[in-house]
Amino acid sequence: MKNYSSIFTDDISTLQKEIKAKWLQVLEFIEQNFDKKPDLNAVLFLVGIRELGQIPEKPFSKEDKTRLMHIANCKALSYSGYYELQGINREGWPVWENVKPLPNLTLIEQENLLRQHLIEYFEREEIIQFK
Repeated sequence: MKNYSSIFTDDISTLQKEIKAKWLQVLEFIEQNFDKKPDLNAVLFLVGIRELGQIPEKPFSKEDKTRLMHIANCKALSYSGYYELQGINREGWPVWENVKPLPNLTLIEQENLLRQHLIEYFEREEIIQFK
């Protein structure tokens, strides 16, 4: 994840504007490619499918969808060392371990942290080149 500690002298709203602009680019990218207006859960679901790397013959169950979103959470938060990939289970699903306690944040702060990490995912995986 980008190290923002060097910008303490900048107005924090500048950082917030940058994150918001990049997040809107993520949403726009998904909408253009899937013809649906996504929300945070939809982004997590799509990242989870990508990380799973396989499409089942039958639709994902509700439990599978939850697991896919968990995979995306873990992958994104691994950039800051919160999770580590332990391997792949016999069903071919990634297994993640929480190795560093997550910060105690409000729901809004949690969503913002996740958005920042998902932006980083799209950057690192070279899915989107942010403007």
